[in-house]
Amino acid sequence: MKHGIVAAAALAVTLATPAMARVDGDTITLGSSISLTGKYATNGLHTQRGYDYAVKVINEAGGVKVGGKSYKLAVKYYDDESTPARGAQLAERLIQQDGVEYMLGPYSSGMTKAIAPVSEKFGVPMVEAEGASRSLFTQGYKYLFAVLSTSEQYLATAIDFAAAKSSDPKSVRIALAFEGDPFSMDVRAGVMDKINEYGMKVVIDDQLPADLSDMSTTLTKVKALKPDALIISGHSKGAATAARQIDEMKV
Repeated sequence: MKHGIVAAAALAVTLATPAMARVDGDTITLGSSISLTGKYATNGLHTQRGYDYAVKVINEAGGVKVGGKSYKLAVKYYDDESTPARGAQLAERLIQQDGVEYMLGPYSSGMTKAIAPVSEKFGVPMVEAEGASRSLFTQGYKYLFAVLSTSEQYLATAIDFAAAKSSDPKSVRIALAFEGDPFSMDVRAGVMDKINEYGMKVVIDDQLPADLSDMSTTLTKVKALKPDALIISGHSKGAATAARQIDEMKV
């Protein structure tokens, strides 16, 4: 939820500069295509709650000032069903039909990749806090603003920690288990950069399915090979599955 709060607050700062926007009376309406069903539903709901809480706090503090006038904020949401093509379609609907001129980002790098070209096409600023893939920030977008670290930095420090705990980092054996989406692959790239820097050995390198419900195959290998560290990256359902089965299998 923290990322959603920061993104909405950052957009409030953007709104404080003179610009045209969807205004109904004394309310400026922001737009967001968010995942409320499908694979990312849990995370999408958390993101929505973060946005709603930030808007509540901002409004209770008097709203935002644009051209010397105070406005309250509201957010118009559509459910993108965790589908990139649907997200892009809904972003265009928010801009073209609903008149929204400020966007809050969706959940996940994949969804953000689908929506960013739409906001760019129409010159609509989008502040996001849930799309961390570094590839988002190499496209030259002028209307995409992020308030989080890029994904290759997420777990790199775990490898630094493993190296610091070993008298010989080159002897450290690492197990990797990552989903195959853009975010997870970028996290993996950052981890691999660190592994190669220290000369560590990868003994397991599994790609997890997008809808992870059973991680026992990977964990059985972990129990047999006994690596020094197991690095896992994915999303909420996969993380919950991994935590539960690591405990159940006493890895």
